[in-house]
Amino acid sequence: MKNLVIIGAGMAAGRLVEHVIEQGGWTVTPFNAEPRGTYDRIMLSPVLTGDTTCDEIVTHDGAFYVENGVHCRFGERVTAIDRAARTVTGERGAPVSYDKLVIATGSDPFMIPLPGHYLEGVIAYRDLEDTKRIMALRPGQKAVVIGGGLLGLEAAAGRHAGGIDVTVVHLTGHLMEPQLDEAAGYLLRKELVGRGIKVLCSSDSNKILGENGRVKALVLDNGTELPCDLVCMAVGIRPSTALAQTAGLAGGKGIHVDDQMVTSDEDILAVDKCVEHQGALVGLVAPLYDQSRVAAKTLGCELAAFVNRETATKLKVTGCDLFSAGDFAEDDARDDIVFRDPARGVYKRLVLQDNRLTGAVMYGDTADGGWFHGLIKDKTDIAEMRDTLIFGPAFQGGAALDPMAAVAALPADAEICGCNGICNGRIVEAIEGGASTLETLRAIADAADKRNVTTVPRALKPR
Repeated sequence: MKNLVIIGAGMAAGRLVEHVIEQGGWTVTPFNAEPRGTYDRIMLSPVLTGDTTCDEIVTHDGAFYVENGVHCRFGERVTAIDRAARTVTGERGAPVSYDKLVIATGSDPFMIPLPGHYLEGVIAYRDLEDTKRIMALRPGQKAVVIGGGLLGLEAAAGRHAGGIDVTVVHLTGHLMEPQLDEAAGYLLRKELVGRGIKVLCSSDSNKILGENGRVKALVLDNGTELPCDLVCMAVGIRPSTALAQTAGLAGGKGIHVDDQMVTSDEDILAVDKCVEHQGALVGLVAPLYDQSRVAAKTLGCELAAFVNRETATKLKVTGCDLFSAGDFAEDDARDDIVFRDPARGVYKRLVLQDNRLTGAVMYGDTADGGWFHGLIKDKTDIAEMRDTLIFGPAFQGGAALDPMAAVAALPADAEICGCNGICNGRIVEAIEGGASTLETLRAIADAADKRNVTTVPRALKPR
């Protein structure tokens, strides 16, 4: 048996462990600074709102590691990699030898170095420990969230639902600017304010005030003082590369890897958000899972190559459905098709160039997001359907069609489950192979995340 050491136990590392166990031939030792194995970080927000529990989002529990003979070093931070000796040293215990090493350190939350950022009660929102600290607030207390991105808004909504007075402070003019345009960001802000969450856009933080070592207020650049019992910074992440840099591995924004996920050291691979591949960083789960699959094949001496595929963002922020894909920046060479229905709270914007769909933004009604993403990804010529394009696949041809017929007409490569990369063809194959219930469909299609498939469309069921 060869020794495989993995630094990190995030979602990419967890998927890698599964692949390697299936492959066989390895003694696996994962290190993790957190005192646990892999859990679904995407589900931290439902934990915050009380819709699920910490235990329910664990994907790899102690029994999994015991049953598969994995030697866990959880709750232990790695302090050094010795490439010459091929060993990894943790905070507790002797160095561990490796034949191959995988660095899966992911990313670190960025903390704005404001005066007072060191005070008790100033936290990030990144892991279970952060979530538990936020949940410790009690009704009547006040929280300020710095950052109007996805994580910041989810933290704000989660605590507001628990009776906490929440204010969101965002630097730019509208919320979630990487994913939404100004109009969609406005609708989202209006919805949140209507629910009782204070939102301050175009606002910059100046300093954090404290008393007896604990936070008591955030002060903005304009002098506004926001009293609070907690300040949560959700202002972005940075690739966690310190360990790799100290070990002398090549890197830039992240750890440099080739198409096989191999670093500048042929015995060290890297996956997760710490990686830089062809100059690009990856943040969504689906491509991270692709990295894990490729890394496992590389470890097994199989030929595979990572390709950073086009991804779309379909989100639910505090009950508001959002979708964005492609490039929707303003350009004189582009045309917009916009649909607004203020009464229903629906906004759709399609960006066209040379009879191709280059970007899409939706708020309120995102049911057709996958179809629009396919048009962007495939660079489909939309000239013949331009007049009805905004109404989605059910209206192509000038009249409404049976929605189930539209589902049945999806191509085999249409993505159904973004996190696990499950396409329509895989679902159909599973059904034709005998899957007639949700549980068997998940097992056969390997859509492990139960949130990805909620119903089996009738149009896909065997007749």
